[in-house]
Amino acid sequence: MDFTEKTLTQEYQFRGKIMNCRVDTALLPNGKECVREVCEHLGGVGILPITRDGQVLLVRQFRYPYGKTILEIPAGKLDHGPGEDPAGCAVRELKEETGCTAGRMIYMGESYPSPGFLTEVLHTYCALDLAMGESEPDEDEFVEVVRMPIREVERLIASGELRDGKTIIAMYRARLLGYLDGFDH
Repeated sequence: MDFTEKTLTQEYQFRGKIMNCRVDTALLPNGKECVREVCEHLGGVGILPITRDGQVLLVRQFRYPYGKTILEIPAGKLDHGPGEDPAGCAVRELKEETGCTAGRMIYMGESYPSPGFLTEVLHTYCALDLAMGESEPDEDEFVEVVRMPIREVERLIASGELRDGKTIIAMYRARLLGYLDGFDH
C-alpha cells in the first residue's frame, strides 16, 4: 500500500529565526482530506563526547520551554547558513560548549525527534580522543560541563532522571555500535 499523503495547500502561520509553522491540507491515501500542522526546523547536531577514561561530557543548562535545568549532550542548530555541513557544526558546538576538540568525530546517523509535526533532522556524532581546552559559549548560552561515568549516564536514563531525547539516542547508538565497549568497569 502507498501511504503517501499529497499536499494540497500550505498556509504559513509563523516565520521565525529557527523555525516556521504552517497548516497544510493534505490528501490521504483513501481520498479524504485532512489538516496537518507542520513546524519546519533547521535541523541540528548532538555530540556524545567520551574521554579516554570512559567519562561522558554532558552539559547542564536551562531549557526555557520546560522551565528547568537539564543534563544533555552538547548540541546545536544548523543555523550558520543554508546547507551547513553537520560535521562542521558538530566540531563547532563541541568546542563552544565543552572546550574540547576531538581526534575522531564519528557519525552515528540521523534521527527524527518528533516526526508527527516537526521536520527537524538531528545528526548524531561520537567524539573520541578528546583534547581539552576552554569553552566558548554563545553570548546567550550558559552551560556547565559535567563529567560522568558511562554507567551513571545509563542509570540516569533508565531511571527517567535524564529525559533529553538526543542524549538517549546518542547513548543507545553508541552502545549498539560498540563505542562504549571497554569502558564498563
